[in-house]
Amino acid sequence: MIIAIDGPAGSGKGTVAKILANKLGYLYIDTGSMYRSLTYLVLRDNIDTNSEIDIYNAFKNNDIEITPDSKNLLNGEDISSKIRTEEININVAKVAGYPTVRELMREKQRDFASKYNIVMEGRDITTEVFPDADYKFYLDASIDERVRRRVKQNEEKGLESNYEEIYESIKNRDTSDMTREYGALKRTTEQIYIDSSNMTIDEVVEYMMEVIK
Repeated sequence: MIIAIDGPAGSGKGTVAKILANKLGYLYIDTGSMYRSLTYLVLRDNIDTNSEIDIYNAFKNNDIEITPDSKNLLNGEDISSKIRTEEININVAKVAGYPTVRELMREKQRDFASKYNIVMEGRDITTEVFPDADYKFYLDASIDERVRRRVKQNEEKGLESNYEEIYESIKNRDTSDMTREYGALKRTTEQIYIDSSNMTIDEVVEYMMEVIK
């Protein structure tokens, strides 16, 4: 069983997908965190973000994995706490936009589906990774609400937040995600569209559970 969820940054995909997977007893896969792990590697090793071949080779020569308990591993090291920085927020869209990198990542993502029932979320899961998924959702929210959520998340983690900077970061990420040539975020008629701007996480999960039932 494959449940695919796409949507823009800050729409709540990760939280919703994690709860949904837990309720169903499925494996939760955050594809965005896989790209974040790669971006962390690129920045850590001072790899040129303008060089597709260098990023591809770094990906090929290192082991990026997600464990069944949702830990992000780089060559066996848990880097889960290191991949949510603003520097990675700024660079991940560029790293994730290269065709060869995305195709290699898709191979990893499809491998999960050959072994487990999964709930997978990202930008192109319903359109490119699993176009034949059993259920396809597009989770959205207004940009103001998504910025508010990001600010709240940062505050809960004890991180400083600048509303205007986060607004610009999310706005730029939306533009990059929706206009890139390969693996763009798209709305389709096959997706079940959910605007979560005025919904709680529990309400979104309950709606999805009803659809799946």
